[in-house]
Amino acid sequence: MAVLLAMTACTKKSHQVEHVFFIGLDGWGAYSVENSDMTNTKQMMADGAWTLKKRTVLPSHSAANWASMFMGVGPEVHGFYECCSKTPDLEPRLTYKNGIFPTVFQLLRDKEPDAEIGCLFEWSGIKYLIDTMSVNHYAQIPQEDLCEASKAYIKEKKPRLAAFIYDDPDHVGHAAGHDTPEYYKKLKQLDGWIGEILKAIEEAGIMDKSVIILTSDHGGIDHGHGGRTMMEMETPLIIYGKGVKKGYCFDDLSVMEYDVASTMASLLGLEQPQPWFGRSLDQVFE
Repeated sequence: MAVLLAMTACTKKSHQVEHVFFIGLDGWGAYSVENSDMTNTKQMMADGAWTLKKRTVLPSHSAANWASMFMGVGPEVHGFYECCSKTPDLEPRLTYKNGIFPTVFQLLRDKEPDAEIGCLFEWSGIKYLIDTMSVNHYAQIPQEDLCEASKAYIKEKKPRLAAFIYDDPDHVGHAAGHDTPEYYKKLKQLDGWIGEILKAIEEAGIMDKSVIILTSDHGGIDHGHGGRTMMEMETPLIIYGKGVKKGYCFDDLSVMEYDVASTMASLLGLEQPQPWFGRSLDQVFE
């Protein structure tokens, strides 16, 4: 039994990396990927692992779903339910030392006090979901400046964990509508910025030590979201980088928002806290 346990621990360790980068696009529905002109994103899919079947938690709103991707549970446990909640709408099952349900940022800070951890975002609501006391650097940045700020942060700090979160295509979805020419035009622009962020990781000399996770909180239908249609609930999840299987579609796996937190924790060598019920997507790694 001791030998078996040692082998299991060794296998899990092989999935760990030095750097994890999370790129989020608010309101990016999986339905749009096939028809989009997202060349960098599709190259990540070809060279990495992906699914277009990751499901939101309900309701399919922003705060509930970003929180789930950082906290490893759904809103019935972490408490964030409404679209733009700044505090939990339901008493969380557990409140950690910084007054918030435990996030992957907190877990890393506890294990590695000197780790560089950052989050740059466009939508102000993100700061209420990450535990700002656990990160070295966080900032709300206008969309047109977010890519350059992300690139500079990567090159200067080479963070252990960093999240870069855009508040589009959600804005365009609300204004012009989902599955519209305007929506696809925005996806193309965002894809260009994704390519620049990937290039910055390369130029920082850490791509071979990194895993990049590209995903979304929810999709949309017509001019909104929050319901339970598949256009609202299915979002892309792309995992790219060190040790990731190439061209591996995992649509056959049941994947939820909170599995993203568990996967990031596993990559960083963190022990998942008992209240979390996400599952690490170990199947996507060699």
